[in-house]
Order: sequence, then structure tokens, then C-alpha cells
Amino acid sequence: MRPAIEVADIFRVAGPAYRIAHARHLSLDQLKVMSAIETCRTAALGGHVEACTDCGHQRIAYNSCRNRHCPRCQGAAARTWLQAQEANLLPVGYFHVVFTLPAEIADIAFHNKALVYDLLFKAASQTMLTIAADPKHLGARIGITAVLHTWGSAMTHHPHIHMIVPGGGIGPDGRWISSRPAFLLPVRVLGALFRRLFLTRLLELHDAGRLAFFGKMAGLSERRAFLRHLAPARKKRWVVYAKAPFAGPEAVLAYLSRYTHRVAISNSRLVQFDGAGVTFRYKNYRRTGAERQQGMTLAADEFIRRFLIHVLPHGFHRIRHYGLLSGSSRKGRLAQARELLAVAPVSPEEPADEGPLDQRPPCPCCGGTMVIIQTFASWCRPRAPPAAKPSNRETVHDPA
Repeated sequence: MRPAIEVADIFRVAGPAYRIAHARHLSLDQLKVMSAIETCRTAALGGHVEACTDCGHQRIAYNSCRNRHCPRCQGAAARTWLQAQEANLLPVGYFHVVFTLPAEIADIAFHNKALVYDLLFKAASQTMLTIAADPKHLGARIGITAVLHTWGSAMTHHPHIHMIVPGGGIGPDGRWISSRPAFLLPVRVLGALFRRLFLTRLLELHDAGRLAFFGKMAGLSERRAFLRHLAPARKKRWVVYAKAPFAGPEAVLAYLSRYTHRVAISNSRLVQFDGAGVTFRYKNYRRTGAERQQGMTLAADEFIRRFLIHVLPHGFHRIRHYGLLSGSSRKGRLAQARELLAVAPVSPEEPADEGPLDQRPPCPCCGGTMVIIQTFASWCRPRAPPAAKPSNRETVHDPA
């Protein structure tokens, strides 16, 4: 069922004026995202006509844009991705670990997204792999699935990494080493190493002249000013958060389905749009209980701006795998892990069903199966059914 308000509705109404007002400040990727969301599941992308095999009811279905930033398209993408990941799960407890950048670094990331987001992935993953391999802690090579989020609940810029990590790994002697039931790695040790690795490599990027600074931050191109800007971040504790393990592989998949293909805001959180302002629900993490869920109203211009700052650079991978789950040898490592855990190997994948991958909703009239009877191209309309011609028996003759 279509929500009452969608991001696409806001873009269609307020998007043209926003593009004109900010013509020199929008990237090609941002313009493409706006266009994709505005035209998603409209005649602009073409579509098909479905008919019920039982009662003959027909309906028109327009094509999706399949843009990874579109709130309407990510549900199907998440389901497809999860089916492929299910075979990678091990019968152990899984931990949820979060690496967050402090505000001083997030300001730099705002103008250097590709470089700093990539550095965030590398520093966080190396931190986990290094501490896990240390015999003082776990002493094993672990597997990691990492997902980048760049937003807070109110769509502010808040880059952080979510990780799903199995509770154990393969030791140097080839044995499986399990973590403690409710403890994976010490977060303070993780935070200290994460801070050191990230700041060291960030300074290397600056010294190589690869970072860009604009507006109020233009002065940071000078090395001394850059070091002064980083000074508070060097002294503060960098937040690494680890949750208790999930209750089984099913819970891991449920979590992944919520996080892997999430966008800055879902259509279900939109409350009202009057053409000028947008009201939506968000979580105020400074409050507890029922007060945590609050409403916020932004001007349409500001709402679009906040949405677009989370458009990722072209070709940037926001889901990455490390350790046991990385590279082409992943299947071999997982097979070894299952053997060490005395778990039956995963059976070979069965051939896909002959039916279509995208399961269409049943007939709204009788619940029957809907099949495609006609397709039409972009900006075209489906053909009207042919007019019925009277048969010879139905022809009325004038007795005169």
C-alpha cells in the first residue's frame, strides 16, 4: 500500500525550484538521484499491464528506478541481497559493533566523502582485525560485514559504520576460537587504535594534497591550521559501541534487512507535507522512553538539502566484507569454519524457480495470480483494449 506522503512527492513539488536555486551547488550524482526518485514508478520509466488469470481484472504497474537512494526501491534490493547472505551465516552468536567519527572529522568528511568514507571503512576494519588477532584478546581471524550510514535520525551528517561480527574466528593453528558469550573485544582498546589509525592516515591524505576545503573550512588547507583543528579529536575518546550478541542467525538477517539498504529517511516516517514544509518523525537520543520519538518540521528546501547530502559518490560501495568474509576465498574459509564447528556443509544452491524473481501481489478482486499481458516503453501509455465488434448473429436487420 502506498504511503500517504513520499519523498518523491516532495521532490516533484519542491524539486524544480530547488534545482534552480542551487544550480551551481548540486553534483551530477545528486541531480540523478532527484530525477530517479521523481520518476520512480511513473509513466516516465514505462511499465506493464497485469491481468488476473481467474477473473480477468487488469492493473497497470510502472517500472522502478532501482536507484540505491530511492526509499521505494530498497526493500526489494534488500530482500535479494539477504538471500545471497543467508548462506554465509555461521551457527554462532553475532555481535553488532558501531564505529563513529567525532564532529571535527565529520566536518572534513562532508567535503571529502569518497576519501574519508573509504578511510573510515579501512581504519575500522583494520582495528577489528588487529585487536581480534591479538592473543591477549581473541587471537583469531574474524569475519566482518560492514555497512556505512552517513545520517542521524534527523538526516544530519553523522558518518558511522555498522558491523556484524561472528563471535569467534579461526586461530593461527587452524582451530576455531570462540569469544565469550556476551563479550567480543574491549571497546576502549578498539577506540584508541581506531583513533590512531584514522588520524595518521588522514594526515597523510592532507600532506599529499588530496583533501579539499571550502567556505569556512578553507583555511584548513594549511597544515598548522589542520593540526589545530584535529587537536580536540586527538584528546577525546572515540566512540566504539558493541551490543550483546543476536539471538540466532534469524535475528542477524532481520537486523541486516533493516540496515543494509536503508536510506536517509523512509517514506513511513513522513507525516505531513503542505508544499512549503515537511513534518517527519525522528528519534531524539537525548530523551528516553516515550519522549524519544518526536516530530520535526523543516522547510521543503532544507529537507531536500539534508536528503541530498547523503548521496554517495558514484561507484562507492557502502557494504563491504573483511577477514573471513572477504575476497574470492570466502567460500573456502566459511567451509573450514563450518567443519571446525562440526556443522553440516551448505548444500549446493538449487536452481531458481521458473517463475519471475519479482513476485507480483495477488489480484485485489479474487486473490488470483497476476500475469503480464503487455509492456510499454517510457513516456508511453498502455494500449486500450480493442473495441468489441458485434457478431453476425448479434447484427440487427431493419425489417423494412
